[in-house]
Amino acid sequence: FLTDFFHDISPWGNKRNHGTKVGKRIMAITIWRLCGRAPNSRQLLVTACFLFLFWCLSLYRVTTINQSRESDLLKAEIIRLSENYVRALARENSDIVDGPYAGRFTAYDLKKTIAVLLESMLDRIDHLEAKVNITKLGGLFGLSSNSSQHLNNNVNPAKGIINAEDVINGVTEECALTAEDKQLFPNCEGKVMWMRQMWKSDPCYGAYGVDGSECSFVMYLSEVEGWCPKKAWRGKVQIIPEDTKLIRYANISTDIEELMKVLVDPNERQGYAWIRMRIRRMWPRFSKAMKSLQLKQDMNGRRKKKILVHLGLLSKQSGWKFAESQFKGGPLGELVQWSDLVATLFLLGHQLTITSEAEQLAGILNKLPAANSPCQSRKELPVDIIYTDIVGLRQFKKHVKGGYGKFSCLLRIVDSFGTEPAYNLRSWAKAHKILTTWGGQDLQPQQFFTMFPHSPDNSFMGFVVEQHLNDTNVVKIERRNQALVYGKNEYMWEGKAAYLEVIKSLVEIHGTVYINTEAKNKTHTIPSYVNNHGLLNGEDLHTLLRQSKIFIGLGFPYEGPAPLEAIANGAVFINPKFNPPHSSKNTKFFKGKPTERKVCIEYLLSRKKKI
Repeated sequence: FLTDFFHDISPWGNKRNHGTKVGKRIMAITIWRLCGRAPNSRQLLVTACFLFLFWCLSLYRVTTINQSRESDLLKAEIIRLSENYVRALARENSDIVDGPYAGRFTAYDLKKTIAVLLESMLDRIDHLEAKVNITKLGGLFGLSSNSSQHLNNNVNPAKGIINAEDVINGVTEECALTAEDKQLFPNCEGKVMWMRQMWKSDPCYGAYGVDGSECSFVMYLSEVEGWCPKKAWRGKVQIIPEDTKLIRYANISTDIEELMKVLVDPNERQGYAWIRMRIRRMWPRFSKAMKSLQLKQDMNGRRKKKILVHLGLLSKQSGWKFAESQFKGGPLGELVQWSDLVATLFLLGHQLTITSEAEQLAGILNKLPAANSPCQSRKELPVDIIYTDIVGLRQFKKHVKGGYGKFSCLLRIVDSFGTEPAYNLRSWAKAHKILTTWGGQDLQPQQFFTMFPHSPDNSFMGFVVEQHLNDTNVVKIERRNQALVYGKNEYMWEGKAAYLEVIKSLVEIHGTVYINTEAKNKTHTIPSYVNNHGLLNGEDLHTLLRQSKIFIGLGFPYEGPAPLEAIANGAVFINPKFNPPHSSKNTKFFKGKPTERKVCIEYLLSRKKKI
């Protein structure tokens, strides 16, 4: 009986043979001694000590083997019940802000609540297990209360940034903006104010973890949209160095045929035909200028940017028929600027995507993930810069709708006459009743790129003035007593007969006017004494300018590349003076233009003095 009892309580019960042999040997000796003679008190004490030792070892075995298994089961059950509880709570209180803490960029508003709840439960379980172990071991081996406290302090607590006690006590996260933050991120405060009122306007904000708390606003505006500093809530942000192997660098590209592959017409309208012609004619000079630039400054180490160029003026929707009139006397000043811009971006080695129709633009934007969502991060956008004009900007806004805000910093608007700040800010323009169809874009004034430096508020882009003064076939051309008129359409000559009669008495008058031979019963307004050459290509036009002494303006066009090209070829440019000056208040052409500019007073007087 004693042998079987020993086997059942033996700490080596899993090693049956060994336990049985040892038990039998010990118990046989004990029984022999007890039966041989009457036991004394010393023998009874030894036997009792053996029995007590066996009982302690069996208790330790039961505790250690079953403790881990029961603890794991208990944790799993607590986690399961906690998930059910929190999800039920979320369904009942879906509109309630998630405590003082934000669910940082999660689609599940109460995810942090789950984490805090489980953290608290698991922390309590760890402490209870530690206390039970310390109590058992302390009772068995006589550990002091100081030792128990020392072991308890060594239990690893939850090391999360936020713990359950902070939530219970109402501690809030700090997302304060310093004076330096406000200076470096001037739009941050305004964006936070907007988020307070509008964060429920679109469900995408909740998907990024915005829950109505101030810190969730700052976190979203710093991590997703980049309007606020990250250190406002992260503390000291460690900048992770970028992997240089993933950076794409721009290399100078002078292969014009590669550019021509990008300038492919989207339809039969041949909208890029004149642009291609000018680029081919100017390419030797462009390439030479780029080589000269490489000698003057280091062009290495530049990031290759993905640039979208959308020429809204060439689209069918514009109604301007730029594409149809480019070889019929239509305005070419804008096309000159676009030609030079496209050539420059390509020479600098950037990746270009060129569009001119609204359908093309829509096809590109449809590939973007949630292009019309106001919450999309700029990091996810497939372009770095967008060049377009006012017409293209309208088409762009129409497609992206609420997502326009994230693209606004990427826009560069090619704007011939410029946009003054008062007309650009929609709220101001509307309040002062000066809002026009061209204004109210709410961009930075320097995002508008002008043909001439009309205003220091906008950026001056300019264009390349084509000149042939150093060409061998031009140097030998003799100057004649003749004038060339600046006006390619017949309507520009209307009402200018008396003006031209005065000039005719001094010099021979030449013109480059497009005559529409298909028009029936049309009265031509060009005087018979004018030697009209019709539309000329670039080289023939510059030869004619080289032969002429005067380049005569008719008052309209107001400005363009042609006067500067005439001056570059040695001709003097004269233009009528308007009294009163032309502006948006009295001239149809300037109606709707976002500027208070007046033409022509000091502009012409300065040139009159030179003449």
